[in-house]
Amino acid sequence: MFNCKSPSLYVPTLYFIEGLPNALVALSSAVLFQNLGCSIEFIGQATTILTLPWMLKFAWAPLVDMYGKKRQWILVAHTVLAFIALSLAIAVQQASEKSPLWLIYLLASIMAIMAIASATQDIAMDGFYIECLDKEQQSFFVGVRNAAYRLAMLFGQGFLVFLAGYLSHNFGIGTGWSVSFLISSFIFILAFFLHRRILPIASKSDKSKSGVVEETVETAQKIRFIEVFSTFFDRPRLLPILAFVLLFRLGDTLMLKMATPFLLAKVNAGGLGISTETVGLIYGGVGVALLFCGGIVGGYLVSKFGLKRTLLPAALVQNAAIVLYYVMAVIKPGVVVVAVFNGFEQFAYGIGLSAYTVFLLSLASDRFRSGHYAIATALMALGGLIPGYFSGSLCTYLGFEKYFLFSFCLSIPGMIAIPFLPMATERERSA
Repeated sequence: MFNCKSPSLYVPTLYFIEGLPNALVALSSAVLFQNLGCSIEFIGQATTILTLPWMLKFAWAPLVDMYGKKRQWILVAHTVLAFIALSLAIAVQQASEKSPLWLIYLLASIMAIMAIASATQDIAMDGFYIECLDKEQQSFFVGVRNAAYRLAMLFGQGFLVFLAGYLSHNFGIGTGWSVSFLISSFIFILAFFLHRRILPIASKSDKSKSGVVEETVETAQKIRFIEVFSTFFDRPRLLPILAFVLLFRLGDTLMLKMATPFLLAKVNAGGLGISTETVGLIYGGVGVALLFCGGIVGGYLVSKFGLKRTLLPAALVQNAAIVLYYVMAVIKPGVVVVAVFNGFEQFAYGIGLSAYTVFLLSLASDRFRSGHYAIATALMALGGLIPGYFSGSLCTYLGFEKYFLFSFCLSIPGMIAIPFLPMATERERSA
């Protein structure tokens, strides 16, 4: 299969590049649209619709398993994303505080194309990760991959937003955001050349791993889509699994939808009135280090103590951080307190997501690695689709205080499902 000598090098670089387009489409776009004068309702609806490709990627995930090598899919996706980011840099040049509606929809359309390319890249990368690393390595590196992914999210939501805000003061919104998208395009190009050199290549002489015989391309091409889906849903304790995957990140997703608009909104509108560049500094400052630490700690705890003993505590820590946004909405703290609260939220997110990702990885069979994992992550995203679409309207109706409290309440059902999950891993059975 693969000659995997240095996963500590390519795992973080792969997942940084996996997270960057998601950051641009799902998070940075919220700031961009707010800079362009769009309403909170529009931001909630647009950012939800733009995430649809990540929810629907299971529909074309079998194609990645069936045709071509995942290494090739990854490199092609890097190239496509570089051109799309360049297109955004060119299109956004016309942006201003009162941009015409056609420009806003043009930017949203280009971001939608980026989301499709990114979702396809995710399928290939996740399948590559599962094929290339054994079970123990997957658990060990899950903290690294999640930290790298989240680091990319913070880079997009932090540094790139800060840079766009800083340059906008002197050169206008269009120029500020254009530079940020140009930097993103350059990063995708660098990733292409880096991963072309360091990603392991399948070994023709190694036909099996752990007793599992690799299917030939000819055999893989005969696999029917229905078999990918039927084998995923044909498993014990399906209902608790579906309840957990659909509901676990619901509260966290709702909170994140309105977190940035809350920080940017004026005080008389219930927000904190923080500038665009300061929001970028908050997300890209201490939060980066704490997120990385949280991901590493979460991966270590799962690897050492097993998923069964760590998933519920990790979930409690992650969802408790949602309450901090409710507290900020009540007390209206200064920037320092906001940075501290945000740092804890990043740390808690890193711990919770590490345990959650290990569980999703456990749902992927050896035969349909990419397809099964894509279905699992799509179900995760599906759980927040409808609430996310109406998040802006819901926030307007409830106000930021009640909205964040409601988000925490929606995190509880997912945690209730945890004790009913099948989590006896091979490591735990042998203990």
